[in-house]
Amino acid sequence: MPVHPRVIGFLGRALNHEFMAVQQYLVQSRLCALWGMQDWADQFAHEAREELEHAGLLSDQLLRLGIAPSAGSLRPSRPGRDLREMLEQDQEIEVAAVELYAEAAAFARRLRDEASAALFARLLEDEQGHLAHLGHVLAGLRGNGHGI
Repeated sequence: MPVHPRVIGFLGRALNHEFMAVQQYLVQSRLCALWGMQDWADQFAHEAREELEHAGLLSDQLLRLGIAPSAGSLRPSRPGRDLREMLEQDQEIEVAAVELYAEAAAFARRLRDEASAALFARLLEDEQGHLAHLGHVLAGLRGNGHGI
């Protein structure tokens, strides 16, 4: 059964989004390392690896469909001027991912494209987890009076 062109479009958009997130988290990791904040550098590096894993899953699906994965043009990274700003920008990235994957999963389910629906649902769940974690961390930073 041929895959709907819009599903292919969702896969391409998702791949681009994941590589953009990898770039963002990697830049933030390096910046935190330069600031002497090694724990945060390690956390951002971990996030970059998770997003790279997502890009791998999307690439696998595209390859199964006979399509060469291509992320296109990435948005420039916005590392932030301090930790709070970094996390707020990451929150925006994760909100966009949740919206993208929710729409993509719903569309694939309507088409009865179970493989794509399952992939988008898995990624949606992961990104919802990332978003919840970021919300918790930001609340904790604000609640501790760190001013960040």
